[in-house]
Amino acid sequence: MRMKKIKWTIMLGTLVGLVSCGLDMPKETQSSFETMTVEKSDIELPYKFSARMKGQNDVTVTPQVSGQLMKICVSEGQQVKQGQTLFIIDQRNAQLELEAAQANLQAALAQENSAKLEYESNKNLFDKKIVSSYMLNNSENSYKQAQAAVAQARAAANRAKVNLGFCTITASVSGVIGEIPVRAGDQVSPATQLTILSGNTSMYAEISVTEAIIESMVKEGVKAADLEKNLAKLPDATFIMKNGTEYPHKGRVASLTGVVNAATGSSGIQGTVVMNFAEKGVIVIPQNAVIRLQDKTQVFKVKADSTATATDVTIEDTGNGKDFMVTSGLNSGDKIVTTGANNVTDGQKVLFPEEVKSAK
Repeated sequence: MRMKKIKWTIMLGTLVGLVSCGLDMPKETQSSFETMTVEKSDIELPYKFSARMKGQNDVTVTPQVSGQLMKICVSEGQQVKQGQTLFIIDQRNAQLELEAAQANLQAALAQENSAKLEYESNKNLFDKKIVSSYMLNNSENSYKQAQAAVAQARAAANRAKVNLGFCTITASVSGVIGEIPVRAGDQVSPATQLTILSGNTSMYAEISVTEAIIESMVKEGVKAADLEKNLAKLPDATFIMKNGTEYPHKGRVASLTGVVNAATGSSGIQGTVVMNFAEKGVIVIPQNAVIRLQDKTQVFKVKADSTATATDVTIEDTGNGKDFMVTSGLNSGDKIVTTGANNVTDGQKVLFPEEVKSAK
């Protein structure tokens, strides 16, 4: 038994040795990083400004009666026509008041009719000298009081009808609905502001910008002299409402002033004005090529020997979520690492001989 165990051990070792001698071990291969050669191109950069859009004649919409707000029939930024229903307040109390007023009117009319008949009867009897003038005058006064009571009851019924109508709030002018600070179910009163209706086809959005933005606009040709002509050269503006909806009509810059209005934004439709300014002959690179290290922004430039070297750059966001615009640090014809740049170290070889020709 001992001899068999030793022999088996030797044979196993020999078998392993033979298999190992005949096995081809895989060679280590290195793949190139993705790169690109930067070139100058034209691009449009979106500048965004917080603003509120207003009409030339803004109408504040408030209820005429108190009650629970049952339904909101419009949405912020919606274009409405004059007479279109905007809000509906609980009508039940108003309806009951109208019915009560109409019943009182009917009772007053019946009383008036009785007083009239009595007066006419007494007048006929007075003419025949059957009743005294006192009875005639008394019946005449009763008839006049009944007529006054009818007038009061009719006014109350009309007022109740108007109040019922106030429960349905309609647009006084055609325009655009502003911010709606109330919700269905809220208790409202004549002191409650429901919305602001910008009642004019000409809409304005007042914006405040930083000095840096002003300088970039001046660079595009906005100068003090011949201001109107230079304002006309500015790009169209788009208004993005608070809920993300884009206002369907484009706008133009109509005026420019250095005075800040503290009341700007007190009313109207809240949103963002976006203007696309053209940048010509700039270098645009993908965001995955950029490495941020504390206060530095770098890319890895590929040298002639296929090694990477960290290069400081200054960039600006293009606003498209994919690219950066390089304002310094790179020149046309430079090759940089794109995909995988965050895994590269300074001096590392990133392109290999068999793959250099096919590199981007």
